[in-house]
Amino acid sequence: MREKTRNVFFVFLGVMGLLLNRQYSGLYQDMAACYAGNICASFALYFVLSNLSFQIKGGRLWTAGMALAVVELFEVTNGFGIMTNTFDQTDLFANAVGVALALLIDTAASEASRRRSNDG
Repeated sequence: MREKTRNVFFVFLGVMGLLLNRQYSGLYQDMAACYAGNICASFALYFVLSNLSFQIKGGRLWTAGMALAVVELFEVTNGFGIMTNTFDQTDLFANAVGVALALLIDTAASEASRRRSNDG
């Protein structure tokens, strides 16, 4: 699977998680309702930014840094003054978890793709 296609797939997964997180009813339902959206949105944003064409050394780390900066600024500026946002300090941690998860998955998927192309 091409990298851009894979990134769009992961954006879709993040958006679906964001849209469906309120439907969850199970263990830690309240936590999921409060923080799963942050994790999913941060995850999706990482892959949106990954599809932009940046030729920067350490690209994944820069992408993670930019994604984290955007979502954290969104939190502390109350939705950039455009959207209503309820600030909770734990949201900052949830955003970092989403970006870290995206970085981990991106690195693993890229490594697997590189191995396949070297083996083939």
